[in-house]
Amino acid sequence: MITTEQQFDAVVAECRQIFILKMKDYGPSWRIMRPQTVNDQLFIKAKRIRTIETTGVNLVGDSIKGELMAIVNYAIIGLIQLEHHYADSVDMTSEQALKLYDNYLQQAKDLMMNKNHDYGEAWRDMESTSFTDIILTKINRNKSIAENDEKTLISEGSDGNYFDMINYAIFGLIQLEETTQN
Repeated sequence: MITTEQQFDAVVAECRQIFILKMKDYGPSWRIMRPQTVNDQLFIKAKRIRTIETTGVNLVGDSIKGELMAIVNYAIIGLIQLEHHYADSVDMTSEQALKLYDNYLQQAKDLMMNKNHDYGEAWRDMESTSFTDIILTKINRNKSIAENDEKTLISEGSDGNYFDMINYAIFGLIQLEETTQN
C-alpha cells in the first residue's frame, strides 16, 4: 500500500512542475505582489472551488485539481513574500525562487508528517468540501493579519496559515487522486 508520504510526494511533484513551467513563462513576476494580493489570488482559487462544489457547475472548464495545485503554489509564494517582502520589480532569479519553493515545500511536508502522526490521519475521514472551507478560513485570517501589519496577539501568524493551506490543498489532491483510481 502506498503511504501518505509517497502520495504527498507525488502530488507535490506535479505542483512543482507547474511552478517551474510558470517560471519559464513569466519568471518570478509575482515578486511585486503585496500580501493582500497573494491572499486575494488564493481567495479566487478557493472561492471557485467552493462555487463548483456548491453548484456542480464549471463553466470555465479548469479543474478543481488545477485550482488546488494553484493554492499550493500561491501559498508557497505567500511564504516567500513573507520572508523577502514584496519588491517593486522582479529581484530574484527563477533558480533562487525555486530554491525557496523547495525549502518551504520541505517545511510543509515536515509539518504534515508531524501533524499527521498526532492526528492519526484524520484528514482521510474528512469531506473534501471541509478542506475548501478550512482553506477559505485560513485566507480570511491572513487577510486580517495583513491588515494588522502581520501582528497577532495570540494566534499563529500568516506563515502558519500558509503552511496549513498547502497541506489541506495537498490532502484534497490526494483524495481526488484516490477517487479517480477507484
